[in-house]
Amino acid sequence: MNKELEHSFVELLETHQNIIHKVCRLYTNGYDAHNDLFQEITIQLWKAYPKFRGDAKFSTWMYRVGLNTAITLYRKSKRSINTQDFEGVEFKITAEAYDDTEEEQLKVLYKAVHQLNDIEKALVFLYLEDKDYREISETMGISEVNARVKMNRIKTKLRTILNP
Repeated sequence: MNKELEHSFVELLETHQNIIHKVCRLYTNGYDAHNDLFQEITIQLWKAYPKFRGDAKFSTWMYRVGLNTAITLYRKSKRSINTQDFEGVEFKITAEAYDDTEEEQLKVLYKAVHQLNDIEKALVFLYLEDKDYREISETMGISEVNARVKMNRIKTKLRTILNP
């Protein structure tokens, strides 16, 4: 690879690395698993980067590669490896400090989301990232109508999980 390609990849990765951390948080329960998935997504992004044409935004492409990598690894690991609970991990995400109430709400939300299947998790993740249905459909490779229908079904499912 040439240096210019490598430099642009590293710069884009550093700018958008929080996307990878969020995907890792969604699909892992432990610090080591988070780091392993982060590394694997980064490797897959690097391998695919020379083919990135720029038809979509880099962040949209990054979501797609990250989610596909996470789903593939999650399905493989689900068969053989149990991860530990995810507690007390510091992220490189610059965010406002959470009060206890918000942190508890997030724990409840993540617990509920972990009960969804991998495709549902990806849809919820993109929805919570304030992606519109057009961008969700592009990222997931489904129609916009299908994304809306699936999201409405997921909302109903989450209500049932959160309010039994």
